[in-house]
Amino acid sequence: MTDFKNILDKAKELESKMKESQEKIKNIRAEGISGSNSVKVILNGENEMIKIDLSDETMKEKKSIIEDLIVAAHNKAKSELKFKTNEEISKSASGFGIPGFKWPL
Repeated sequence: MTDFKNILDKAKELESKMKESQEKIKNIRAEGISGSNSVKVILNGENEMIKIDLSDETMKEKKSIIEDLIVAAHNKAKSELKFKTNEEISKSASGFGIPGFKWPL
């Protein structure tokens, strides 16, 4: 019965760490840049775009080029956010015998 109690204790500890981790993830900021720093997109930990910055030079470009630069910057920010989120979850899950645990995105 002691083993089962230890398992329950570990599960409660993991749940607590995961909740703490989720709060930290909300505060993560990820930045994506494209076009030699002419377009910058910032996402928060909930994958919401919170800022987009377009240089004055970019605004002189054709609409299709601007759209491509925004998509590229957004994709880079998403990739960085995924990396940072997985890193945070891995910290929380370490020591619990969950190898390769990754946050489901």
